[in-house]
Amino acid sequence: MSPSRRAKRTVELPDSPNSVGWVTPERIRIASPDDPLHLEGGDILTDVHVEFETYGEMSPARDNVILVTHALSGDAHAAGWDNTATRKTVSGRITPTKDGFSPPRGYREKKPGWWDSMIGPGKPIDTTRFFVVCSNVLGSCYGTTGPASVNPATGKPYGLSFPVVTVEDWVRVQALLLDKLGVDRLFAVIGGSLGGQQALEWALAYPDRVEKAIILAASARLSTQGVAFNAVARYTIINDPNFHGGNYYEHDAPTNGLAAARMLAHITYLSEQGMDSKFGRRLQARDGEVTGRGFDEEFEVESYLNYQGKNFVERFDANSYLYIIRAMDHYAAARWGEGDLVEACRRLKSETLVASFSSDWLYTPEGCQELVHSICKTGKPVTYIDVPSQYGHDAFLVETDRVGRILRGALKRRGRISS
Repeated sequence: MSPSRRAKRTVELPDSPNSVGWVTPERIRIASPDDPLHLEGGDILTDVHVEFETYGEMSPARDNVILVTHALSGDAHAAGWDNTATRKTVSGRITPTKDGFSPPRGYREKKPGWWDSMIGPGKPIDTTRFFVVCSNVLGSCYGTTGPASVNPATGKPYGLSFPVVTVEDWVRVQALLLDKLGVDRLFAVIGGSLGGQQALEWALAYPDRVEKAIILAASARLSTQGVAFNAVARYTIINDPNFHGGNYYEHDAPTNGLAAARMLAHITYLSEQGMDSKFGRRLQARDGEVTGRGFDEEFEVESYLNYQGKNFVERFDANSYLYIIRAMDHYAAARWGEGDLVEACRRLKSETLVASFSSDWLYTPEGCQELVHSICKTGKPVTYIDVPSQYGHDAFLVETDRVGRILRGALKRRGRISS
């Protein structure tokens, strides 16, 4: 999820020895009419493409692969500089393409990937040691098949006819991608927030394929309060006059509803202490005077949230947002134990690390501790760290030094895959 305030750091330019440099996203087809994708809910997709990026080199034994899983509005561009970022189109309309998917409703910018501080030569996820893969989730608007993609049966974007997808489906698609890349097992799977739930699902769904599962700012399920916030976000999108039942691709997009949903989400990513420290109750100054009455943007925090909402609608699809937050709502790791989390955790064969952040109230330390205690009851190896931070849920992206130390320690030892 997008950070509210990043720690100060030096941006690695493409020619830096610590950068993976210029990268090109790749796409691969993982489902066809002859080999369809069966989804958790019973639906079938007969044409699925996945967009992904890779960094580093795979070892001859193929035992140095790390899968990085992205959060809600993230994408496959986790590190380096996207060399296809040559244009910027704002809320462009979808154009059908021959291979059954269409470009994202948004833009690519020439800037480092969302976790560039963690991935690269000499960085915590060291690409001189590891081959790193990051892909877009199913339902994404960044190249992987989703509601904005062309339905081969109709020649038009799916819209809300796209089937509901789950975290389990995302992990299955990632497994199929790794199969195509010739990767049988992962040295590690690493993710934060909704990416952390994917990392947990990997360790549960494919216990023999995961050596280390590193789960940041995520627990076994989203809290009821989190589900409630997502319900309000859906309401704002669906009730935007431009939503048209999800069939807005030839019309103006529901930008007001999506912007409001994103503004609401950003509040959950911050903490009370962090918001007070960054914004307080300061009023904005206009033309040398401080405003104090009326309904325009007056407080600095209002300006910040409005900026985040307006920026988001230029790069993300409203339907994709609906599908992804619904998958977030439904995920419950305890399903592997028929509702019992301890029984579910008996499936684990990986070394597991869970890191919470003290001021996170979306995936709280208490929720993370519930997962850790459940793993402990099975006798499986688990490490737990609660990181003190004022940055709330966004801390997993903002606390680069602390998160970097956690990752270095977790990835330092080689385990059973390489032994």
